Amino acid sequence: MKPARLVTGFVTVGGWTFLSRLLGFVRDALVAAYLGAGPAAEAFVVAFSLPNMFRRFFAEGTLNVAFVPIFSKKVEAGENARRFAEDTLSALAFALLVLTVVATIFMPLLVTAMAAGFIGDERFDLAVDYGRIAFPYVLFISLGALFSGVLNATGRFAAAAAAPVLLNIILSLAMIGAAKTGIPVERALIWAVPVAGIAQLAVVWRAAAKAGFPLVPHRPRFTPEIRRLLVLATPAALAGGVVQINLLIGRQVASFSQDGALQYLNLADRLYQLPLGVVAIAIGIVLLPDLSRRLQAGDGKGARDAYNRAFEFALLLTVPAAVALVVIPEPLISFLFQRGAFTAEDAHKTAVAVMIYGLGLPAFVMQKVLQPLYFARENTRTPFRFAVFAMVINAAVAIGLAFVIGYLAAAVATTVAAWAMVALLWFGKSGMGEEVTADPRLVRRTPRILAAAVLMGLLLYGTNLALAPVFELSRGLATLLLVSVGIIGYFAIAHAIGATRFAELRGSVRR
Repeated sequence: MKPARLVTGFVTVGGWTFLSRLLGFVRDALVAAYLGAGPAAEAFVVAFSLPNMFRRFFAEGTLNVAFVPIFSKKVEAGENARRFAEDTLSALAFALLVLTVVATIFMPLLVTAMAAGFIGDERFDLAVDYGRIAFPYVLFISLGALFSGVLNATGRFAAAAAAPVLLNIILSLAMIGAAKTGIPVERALIWAVPVAGIAQLAVVWRAAAKAGFPLVPHRPRFTPEIRRLLVLATPAALAGGVVQINLLIGRQVASFSQDGALQYLNLADRLYQLPLGVVAIAIGIVLLPDLSRRLQAGDGKGARDAYNRAFEFALLLTVPAAVALVVIPEPLISFLFQRGAFTAEDAHKTAVAVMIYGLGLPAFVMQKVLQPLYFARENTRTPFRFAVFAMVINAAVAIGLAFVIGYLAAAVATTVAAWAMVALLWFGKSGMGEEVTADPRLVRRTPRILAAAVLMGLLLYGTNLALAPVFELSRGLATLLLVSVGIIGYFAIAHAIGATRFAELRGSVRR
């Protein structure tokens, strides 16, 4: 089969995701500045989390895991991929409409499940109100995920990766506009959520049509292919449900903790989601359809190379990011969020959570490399079993430590459960054959990448101390210098000790 431009896909998706995450920082900095860590901010966190939680069932669970492999194989085999996509679109739209109506009616129960600690104060009523406004976002974003899956499966990554940028632009403009015109910022913010969902759906819908897939929904039909999709999707959706239970446990622990705890965890999550999104999401989006097509074509050698280069790419970018989050979390958080209603104490408490999440960052990314090995073979049950085991670990750690370290228990539990999941996925792939084994290049470069990251961490630590006078004058300038030293230092060290070769990276992108 024709070689996939794997690294080009990583760069395309990662680049747009990086831009989206940067704009997400702008959005969250505005939320922190206008709302601080007060009741409206925490209510927004819960309300916005609800549609995103269900999106992971329908988008990441059903579509990315089940739809994309089947659709990719149909495209490779020249079968009627468009009809299958339209049948899936119709069934998904119907299910989402029902879900939206039910969720709107029972929103108080959903808020209770998400943050029972809100009951009895103003945050609960705010979260219910905001939740009813924001929840239709799940309809638009999940349908958009299907069109994104169509684009990704056909090797067109740009539009699907660019669409999420609109969310952060629209929410940021809504807050700025509201502040300038005297409209309550929190009301403008929450109403902007469904508007952003419509805009994202419109972008990928049009892009799919231009790519030769002008999908039109019709009356849902329970075809044999849809039944097959459901058989594959159900374990994946349940696995996604397990992940959401982990998040619910964390938020419940935080909601009973000190005021502002949910906002601290939310902002910490935003920071570690930057490298996670740029690397892990890019790999997950590009690697799964590529592996599916190669397995369909019997290209075992190509599948092995794709897996190994994805793993190498993940380690090269993720390990130094994790070290940076552990070594310099406070300068990063202070620069990004410490202004307006968000105090230095708030920044410090957020930074501690960032450091804990940083320890788990490589595990979060490695999951995105290992899971496609199962999903490309249409095996969704094994990852589900592993996810249940990780959920038990998460719950035990979060609840057990909640009485000792408060809201930080949620971050510790998430990190421990992530590494447990990686161990299960790693040892579970042993029977898949030669395609899932490390090649000599990966074996040779992994310890060098780790060494380069450790040396970069020492460089960052020393530079942070040396820049203390600069931080007193300008946090922005000092942080920019600190990050620049880390990035340049890491890649210079990595090149010097043979962890990577710049010529290879350029060649991979050109291919």
